[in-house]
Amino acid sequence: MRIVPLIAGVAALSASALMADSAQDRLKDSAQVFSEVMKISDKAIPQDLLSKAQCAVIVPGLKKGAFIVGGEYGRGFAMCRKPNGRGWGPPAALRVEGGSFGFQIGGSSTDVIMLVMNQDGMNRLSSDKFTLGADASVAAGPVGRTAAAQTDLELRAEILTWSRSRGVFAGISLKGAVVQPDHKVDEELYGPQAKSMTTRDIVTGNFQTPDGAHQLVTELDRYSLRKEGSGTASRSDR
Repeated sequence: MRIVPLIAGVAALSASALMADSAQDRLKDSAQVFSEVMKISDKAIPQDLLSKAQCAVIVPGLKKGAFIVGGEYGRGFAMCRKPNGRGWGPPAALRVEGGSFGFQIGGSSTDVIMLVMNQDGMNRLSSDKFTLGADASVAAGPVGRTAAAQTDLELRAEILTWSRSRGVFAGISLKGAVVQPDHKVDEELYGPQAKSMTTRDIVTGNFQTPDGAHQLVTELDRYSLRKEGSGTASRSDR
């Protein structure tokens, strides 16, 4: 039976291809994805939702059908606000895996953005592993200036989700997706000490932001801190 090792070989090659880029590359891609999405006229993530979000998760180029037949696999980063509420802390690496997420807009590669809206959602994000829609309530996020929808979503969803594929950006439900820490990437960013660190340790700790993450911090500041009193985006500690 040669078909089994053949399938295993294809799966291994697909996984290797996904892991070929470095953490620095994915941080750069994450910043670019977020910046491009927020520049979409009247179709971006509402800034008042961004200003209230406790954490943001960006997964650039989530692959469909590459890791497991019929499934998805992606690697990205979570960043949370500093304890004083101004500026964003260092990124923690995450993996997103699962079966069919219900993508309707097609394409083999999809950029995913999530906003964690409350403490319950942050507790889920900081856990060892959780499933969207089962362990954490999730809803498709609104785009543009839809204040009524935003109010309703804020009341009932711990995590809001969006995706971009083939240039189309829209809210989308990622129910069934499994989110878990990516310790190997954390170790790449922070060194051997990352072996004993949890996602919560990184996003709420006093770790120095890696050089490759400064662009992402700047973009998050630019669009999410405008309403926090100063009129301009504050800068995270370098």
